[in-house]
Amino acid sequence: MEETAKKFRSTLERYINYRGIDIILTLKDGTVIELDKNRRIDGEFVIKNGQFGIEATIELREIQKAEFYAA
Repeated sequence: MEETAKKFRSTLERYINYRGIDIILTLKDGTVIELDKNRRIDGEFVIKNGQFGIEATIELREIQKAEFYAA
């Protein structure tokens, strides 16, 4: 399971750095979050920045799946 988590983090980190890709995260509690271009990974968290600062902080372990779309 730990190997899968490392692969997921690596893939997510790579795509977060590509600004031409839209990312939709589905959390374990069913919440769906769309990440816009202003995003980053900080430690074990995905940070979604908005116009006035941080809009959301999502723990990597709370993400059930991520979908990637070319913008």
